This record gives sequence, C-alpha cells and structure tokens, in this order.
Amino acid sequence: MADRRTLLRGGVLLTSDPDMGVLWPGDILVLDERIAAVGPSLAAGDAEVIELGGRMVLPGFVDTHRHTWQSIVRNIAADWTLTDYLAGLHSGLSRHYRPQDTYIGNLLGALEALDSGITTLVDFSHNLFTPEHADAAIQALRESGMRAVFAHGGGAKEWGGTRPSDVPHPEDARRVRAQQFASNHGLVTMAIALRGPQFCTDETNRHDFSLARDLDLRVNVHIGYGEWGKQGPIRVLERDGLLADTTTYVHCNTLGDEELGIIRDSGGTVSVAPDVEMQMGHGWPATGRLLAHGIRPTFGIDVCSSNGGDMFATMRTAIGVQRALDNSDAVEAMENVDRLTITCRDVLEFATVDGAHAAGLDGVTGSLTPGKEADLIILRGDSLALSPVNNPAGSVVYGAHPGLVEDVMVAGAWRKRHGQLVDVDRARILRLADDARDHVFAAFGQGSIGGDWMPRA
Repeated sequence: MADRRTLLRGGVLLTSDPDMGVLWPGDILVLDERIAAVGPSLAAGDAEVIELGGRMVLPGFVDTHRHTWQSIVRNIAADWTLTDYLAGLHSGLSRHYRPQDTYIGNLLGALEALDSGITTLVDFSHNLFTPEHADAAIQALRESGMRAVFAHGGGAKEWGGTRPSDVPHPEDARRVRAQQFASNHGLVTMAIALRGPQFCTDETNRHDFSLARDLDLRVNVHIGYGEWGKQGPIRVLERDGLLADTTTYVHCNTLGDEELGIIRDSGGTVSVAPDVEMQMGHGWPATGRLLAHGIRPTFGIDVCSSNGGDMFATMRTAIGVQRALDNSDAVEAMENVDRLTITCRDVLEFATVDGAHAAGLDGVTGSLTPGKEADLIILRGDSLALSPVNNPAGSVVYGAHPGLVEDVMVAGAWRKRHGQLVDVDRARILRLADDARDHVFAAFGQGSIGGDWMPRA
C-alpha cells in the first residue's frame, strides 16, 4: 500500500513546540498518520498539496476533563448552583440513563468537541451503572473518530448517596481493561476516574487508587474545591502513599500552597475548568497559583450540562479571570501591573501541549512536532474577526470561535473538511439525542426543559 502524503503549504503555524514557536509562513508534511516535517518551503514531491493561503494552523486542542455523557441534557444546568446540579443530575436525571442514552450522549459530545477543534478528549465517565453502559460509552468514542481517553468511573452507587462513601470503585473496570483496552495504544485508550479523599472513606480511597495501579491506568480525580478542598485532601494522598506522576488533579481551587507544592514535587498534573468552577462555587480558578508553584495548568470543559463545550470560550474565561485577579491584587496594593502573568501563547500551550502531557499523550499529540501524530486544526482565512493577522496567538485566544474551524485532522485523517464533519449522519445523531433526552426526563418524572426548572436537594 502506498504511503499517504499530504503537504499543507503556506500557513501561519502556531506549533506549541518550544523550539519552533510560530512559523509564518510555514509548511507541514504529513506522512500517513504522522507529521514528517515542518518548516518553510518544504518539497512537495508526490504529496497532495493543500494551499493554506496564510490560514492559521495549530495543534488540535486537548480537553483534559469532560463529563461527555451529559451532552443530551446540555445547558439544563446553566443557571444551577452546585447543590442544584447534584440534585438535578446525580440524584435525578442521571439515574434513568439507558446504555443507548450513554452512547448517544458520548457520540454527540465527542463530535461537538471535534467540530470545534478539540481532537483529544479525556472523558470522565462517572455514570456507568452496568457493563453495558461502559461498553456503549466506549463504542461512541471510537465511532467519533477523535482521540479520546475513556476514564472509567462508577454510577449512582459510587457517586451519589452519603458522603464519605464506602462503596468501592466498580470491579467492572477490570473487565473493561482486559476486553476493551488490552493495549495502551490506539485512538481511544483507558484511564480511571476516581472520587478522591474528599468523597470516600480512607479505606475506599486506598482501594480505588490501588485498583488504578493494578490495572496500570492513569488517574483523573476531582479534588480541592469549595469547602471540601480545605480539608487537606492532598496531604491524605501523601500520607497513604497515593501520589503519582500519572495522576491529574481536577480543579484544585481551594488547596493550600503547601498542597500545590506536593502536587508539583510528585509530578502530578492539574486540569482547570474555569466556567464551571466560578458558577458552582468551587473557588477562583487556580491557573495563576499553579504557575506560581511550577505547575503547568491544562483545561477541561467539565460539566457540559451547564456551560458550552468548546476550548475557545474556555481559554478566554481562564485568561480573563487570571488577568482580573492579577490586576485586582495590584489595585489593592496601590500599584501597577508591570507585566501580565500569562500570555495568549501560554494559554494556547495549556490547551494543547500541556493538555497532552496531562492525558499521558505528550509523545503522541499536542504540538506540530515532527514524529508526532498529525492532530491539527485549520482556521478559516476569510474571517473579518481575524484579519489582518497581527498577533497569531492573540487572534486565536481572543478572536476565534468554533465556527472558524474549517478543517480538522486526527492521526493524519480528515475528520472535518471544508467546514463539515466527515462521514457523520447529523440527522440520525440529532434524532437519537432528542429521543434520549425525552426518555430521561420522562423516566425521572420531574423537571422540564425550557430553562425554568430549578431542582432542590
């Protein structure tokens, strides 16, 4: 079989590679699934040539934490508090998902992410009542064609009910690992989604982390937000010998400085979800504090039943909040800010190469580096919002949006071309999503769509 060669020629390349930075203009040669070369004026040879005409090209975004199953009830929680969310979702609608509802929730959410330029997704799947639910979630991720990490969570037994919970993580994770993910390679891989010491008894928490070690899986864990975050959860993990460089700690808003230092020294990574954190009382996003402690933050969309699902909005929220905090501190001290703590280029790296590191995929994706797999997005070149280009990183962070994502490539294959997802039956997906939403509400027998429903615990 002949090699598949594609040359992308004459673009503005925001590489997220520290040695290359921004190449303007630059070319990318893709050989089969990998980036073979990046540079100016590459020889085309027998490659298919795509003229970029100065369009911006960047690595596909990496979302390090999303509850993708919630896509069929998207935005239902847009005006809810954390208490409303726990009552309406985790003690309410979530309990009535069938496997087919989990399937279409994951497929809809994964394609939404892909359509907006997110090529890698860590799916924190914590609504898995049965083995069939887990298999349905995985099937959907594979059908989407995106790169994904399926983080196996539990269901209502583990995540609902009393806290701290003494119900261990479901043993079905062992079956999923053996049957679905015998290899650590492929577009869809496996991790484990844990509750952490804020929500478990010590014995249960030790069991869950031990399960992750037994299965040789990375951990994605909620930790350190709201009042729960002030109870020393990282010190508990340190005491019990559970810290590892294969753990991503989600949120970390109210952790103390000492605990952030412990995460740094352990080699752990952090996922920040700024929109959800501010809405649901988690505390100020920890972006700047993480940087001050030597931790490169990454971004997660998190609760897509509340906020939107694209990385452009998340980047703008994160940078805007951090700059407001920086300026607020200066105002209180009656000083001027000499230099902003984070730049647009920093934020792009959090959303790409740093995210890939947190997902355990930094050798595979996250930057336009030769040797990595070709996960990239191309923005439209005729946008009145982006033209003329003067600061490429600033244009992406402050001016771009999902509608400008014209082309998306994952592992060298086009998943979106000329503004349309490839080989996606949009009508079928929308119909199944509506049917699943209607079933879940009918089975719950409470609540309503329209924006007026406010659940109460």
